[in-house]
Amino acid sequence: MSFSVTEPTKGTKWFAGVLVVAYAVITLIPLLWIIATGFKSPADSIAYPPVVVFEPTLEGYVNLFTDRTRATEDMLEAAGPPQTWYEEIARERGTVISGPSRYGERFLNSVIIGFGSTALCMILGTAAAYAFSRFRVPLKDDLLFFILSTRMMPPIAVAIPIFLMFRNLGLNDTHLGMILLYTAVNLSLSVWLLKGFIDEIPMEYEEAALIDGYTRFQAFYKVVLPQAATGIASTAIFCLIFAWNEYAFAVLLTSGEAQTAPPFIPNIIGVNGKDWPAVAAGATIFLVPVMVFTVLLRKHLLRGITFGAVRK
Repeated sequence: MSFSVTEPTKGTKWFAGVLVVAYAVITLIPLLWIIATGFKSPADSIAYPPVVVFEPTLEGYVNLFTDRTRATEDMLEAAGPPQTWYEEIARERGTVISGPSRYGERFLNSVIIGFGSTALCMILGTAAAYAFSRFRVPLKDDLLFFILSTRMMPPIAVAIPIFLMFRNLGLNDTHLGMILLYTAVNLSLSVWLLKGFIDEIPMEYEEAALIDGYTRFQAFYKVVLPQAATGIASTAIFCLIFAWNEYAFAVLLTSGEAQTAPPFIPNIIGVNGKDWPAVAAGATIFLVPVMVFTVLLRKHLLRGITFGAVRK
């Protein structure tokens, strides 16, 4: 009986499939639990043993997007009947809505800073990677190692110098300051990843474009960039994930105007203490943009991970 060295056996396929499914289930359990907690009541969210079957409610989302104050029966009667469904949910807990919360502002800050730093990092990283890949840069290997070395040190290790520098430059608690900071942290990763992708693009394509009368920039824009799209997409996802989830710098350097969602979500306090359904609801909504961005670029991501793995 002959066996193929490249084609796995049926038993191997089943075993691999079971492992993949088991890993996916184990990985998704915490995410599904967070999503479910967002629809629990405060009592169910802290019940022990944990409540798996429960009556869903939107109280966590109402508490996330509103500020509430406890009211007496006289105050509730004076306020009149609730006008909306979310006011009715608040009244059931003996509270009245005093206004919107700041979660929307924090979420918008995350969008501006996360996607802004990712876009800037892709522009600078692609240009630098192209220069290192195509031109004779003096001390290229030393410069590349220096760029990589900036990634070796934990960013929080330089938090105090950055805080003092930002305070002197007036960049504390600003969108521009956080975008520049996250771009600087992610730039080394983007340069190294993108250089590998651009190295795989044959130079003959650009040379043919130059012979046809294209300028160097036109050859880069019309020939290299389309072929490097897979690398740019996969690198952008990694950069966005870091900027989106970063917590330490956001806590240290922002407090009001430019504060992002990660420092805000753990500090959500209800009228009776920590509001875990609201925290879970905020975390669930916070996951959506990165998930959508990754799904939209999933084809490029899969191609980017395996790009250049097989040489002909």
